[in-house]
Amino acid sequence: MSDSTDGPRSGEGSDGGTGAERPVGVPAASSKTPKGRLVLAGVVAAVVVVLGAFAAGWLSAPRVPVPGDTSVEAGFARDMQQHHDQAVQMAMIVRDETDDPDVRQLAYDIATSQSQQSGQMYAWLNAWGLPQASSQPSMTWMLQPTLDGSDNGHGGHAGSATASSGSGDMVPGGPMPGMASDEDIQRLGELSGVDAERLFLQLMIAHHQGGVEMAEAVEARTTNPLVLALAKAVIFAQSGEIDYMTELLAERG
Repeated sequence: MSDSTDGPRSGEGSDGGTGAERPVGVPAASSKTPKGRLVLAGVVAAVVVVLGAFAAGWLSAPRVPVPGDTSVEAGFARDMQQHHDQAVQMAMIVRDETDDPDVRQLAYDIATSQSQQSGQMYAWLNAWGLPQASSQPSMTWMLQPTLDGSDNGHGGHAGSATASSGSGDMVPGGPMPGMASDEDIQRLGELSGVDAERLFLQLMIAHHQGGVEMAEAVEARTTNPLVLALAKAVIFAQSGEIDYMTELLAERG
C-alpha cells in the first residue's frame, strides 16, 4: 500500500537534523522510533567510527598503487554497486507495500546506506580512471588468490571455502551471492502487508549474507585502505541487520 500523504511525515528528515539533503529517490523516514531502532543506530555509529579510523590511517599511510581494470578492487566496486542497487530496489518496494514502522524504518536505513555506498564505489572508479562497465564477467575478481594464500583462486566444493575467501563454486558471470531473481522481485511487488514483509525479510537476509560474503572476499584480497574500510563497514552493518531481520521474520511466523 502506498503512503497516503504527498509530503514528508512529521519528524522525517534526511540526516537527523543537520540540514543535508537526502539521496535522490529515497523517501524520508518515519518519525516513530520502532523496536530495534536503537540497535540499528548503534550499528551506524560503529560504522562511522570504523570509517573514521581507516580514513585517518589512509591519510597518514603511503599511497597505494591505483587499481587496474581487472583488479580485485575494480571488480568489487562494479559488482557491489549492482548488488547494493538491488537491495535499494527491494527496500523501496516494501516501503510502499507495508505500514509496519519497523520494516519501513529498516527499508529506509538500507536504501539510504547502500545508495551512499554505491556512490562511493562509483566515485572510486572515476578517480581511478576506470570505466564503470567491466571487460570481464562479473565475480571474476573473487577467483583471484587471497593475500595469505589460503585460497589459490581455483575455488572448491560448495561450503568448503572459508568465509573470507568467498570462492566456493563461484563461476564468472554467474549469479552474485544472495541476489534475488527477477521472479522474486516481481512477486515482492505483488504482495502487501505481512506477506510482503515476510518475503522482503527472507530475500534481504539472503541478500545481506551474499553482501557479507563479497565483502569478506575483497577483504582477503586487497590492501587498498579505502576498499578495506568499506568492506569492514559492510560486514559489520549487514551482519547486525541480518540478526535484526531474523528477529522480525520470527515474529511473522
